[in-house]
Amino acid sequence: MKPVLEYLPKEAEESFVVKAFDYLYYPTPWHFHPEYEIVLVTESTGKCFIGDSVSNFEPGDLALIGPNLPHLYRNESNYYQPDAALRAKSIVVHFLETSFGTHFLNLPEAKEIKKLLEKSNRGLHITGITNQIISAQLFELVALKGFSRWLKLLGILHALAVSEDYHYISNAGISGQNELESERMNQVLQFVLKHFNQEISLKNAADIANMAENSFSRYFSQRTRKSFTSYVNEIRLSHACKLLIENQKSVAEICFDCGFETMSNFNRQFKRHYQMNPLAYRKVYLNKL
Repeated sequence: MKPVLEYLPKEAEESFVVKAFDYLYYPTPWHFHPEYEIVLVTESTGKCFIGDSVSNFEPGDLALIGPNLPHLYRNESNYYQPDAALRAKSIVVHFLETSFGTHFLNLPEAKEIKKLLEKSNRGLHITGITNQIISAQLFELVALKGFSRWLKLLGILHALAVSEDYHYISNAGISGQNELESERMNQVLQFVLKHFNQEISLKNAADIANMAENSFSRYFSQRTRKSFTSYVNEIRLSHACKLLIENQKSVAEICFDCGFETMSNFNRQFKRHYQMNPLAYRKVYLNKL
């Protein structure tokens, strides 16, 4: 079975993704993506499939997975029971080489990190004292924003780069390739980015993907770990943050410029995502200047 392409959207004003996931069971299928991934299992057990390797995972399992290396974390069967009182939790970081600047890895100070990223093409399982140190830092990373978050990730990568507490997971030469899958998802994402300030329906996106609405809904949520509606709202909110910071438009103007149909929905979605209303967000940013 070919791996599917996964896409985790970035937050506004950030160059990489950090997510703390909490599921009934890990939902993502056998997949790949162009980003490097750090994944820490914080709760649950099961089997992980990375490249051509199969192993058990448990809380504390920590791995660095290189670009396009197919992988899957599959929980044990009892997690899928309707009455299961179990949770599958993890911290996941997705980043690109360009998250640190175009020529960062060519700097002499970054040579160890460059070697680490090259090794990650086979997947690295992090063990020992390094596992304990990096696991604690990943919990800190989740709580950070902006430059502090970026700097913390660099510190994590440097700590991994100078450590010998690891072993390779997969053999060389394993890579996910699914051009049709990539092109289909890219067309949908480009459509949203171009038309987010207009009315966008699930049917619009399903038509672009040449799929039935129900099939597309499952397809999209499996690859992005969120519903299509949630993704569209996040793109709109990201643009709203940019407008709140960069100009003096009223909140009502920004609301409608970003594709929201009512102020009440805009305020509700904004507060749910950023834990404050749009005016408070603007004031917090201006106070930092």
